[in-house]
This record gives sequence, structure tokens and C-alpha cells, in this order.
Amino acid sequence: MAEAYVVPPGGGRLLDLGNFRAEVLAGAEQTDGAFSLLRTQQEPTGFGPPLHKHHDAAEAFYVLEGEYLMYLEDRQQRCPAGSFVYVPRGVAHTFRVTSATPGTKLNLFSPSGMVGFFEELARAEADGTATPELLDAIADRHHMEIVGPVPDSYL
Repeated sequence: MAEAYVVPPGGGRLLDLGNFRAEVLAGAEQTDGAFSLLRTQQEPTGFGPPLHKHHDAAEAFYVLEGEYLMYLEDRQQRCPAGSFVYVPRGVAHTFRVTSATPGTKLNLFSPSGMVGFFEELARAEADGTATPELLDAIADRHHMEIVGPVPDSYL
């Protein structure tokens, strides 16, 4: 059974993913699998993950700082600080920071998911073994499907 807990500012588990950082605030073990919550930060480099779908969880974003361009299926939406985005399971999506300053957002997965994906990716980034093929294998293990590159309209 999950217990009540508090994560103080800066007290989450930090994962360095190369192009962005993820701070795990809650995972399956803390929430009995109900949800995962991560705080992510990206520099304004134009980086975005490939277009992907989550087959085991819905994802929600709350933009804390900066501005993101969200791609949801076949549409784009600018999302400044204060924006909330909901992505049902199985919906193709991606994003990138469009502001001149770093973007920071909360990522909620329900039910709990993706923490293991980020942990594996952080290890691959740290030891220099990250390749597109490894990314596909990690994604598959965590019920995520890469469906394409960042859309051309982002570039």
C-alpha cells in the first residue's frame, strides 16, 4: 500500500537524458501504479523526441516555463506556460521547446509508466550506447511505439 510522502524542491530523482533532464517525483512504487509524475526541462535547441504513441498509459503535460510546440496526431498547438495538454493512450504525439528560454513541464502518465524507459535511456546516454536501434528496443519494452521522426513542419 502506498504511503503519503513529500518531495521537497529539487528532491526528485534526477535522470540526465542528454538533450533534456527528467526529475522523477512519483513512480509506480510510490503510487501503487496509479500514476507517474516527472518534471522535465529542455533547452531551446529545437530537440524533440520522435513522434510516438504510448500503448499502456495516457500522458498529460502542464507547461511550467517557456513555450512548447505540441504535435498531436495531425495538428500543432503552441503551448506557453500555464498550458495543459492531455494525450490519450494510442495517440501519436511529440513536442519541442520554441521559446528562447528553457522549457519546463510536468509529465503525468496514468496508469504509471515511462519511468523505466527514462532510466534505461539515461543509462544508454551515460555509457555512450544510445542508438536509434536501442531507442526502439527500449521503447518497445515500455509499451511505446516510435511512429516517425519529428514532423518536417517542426524543422
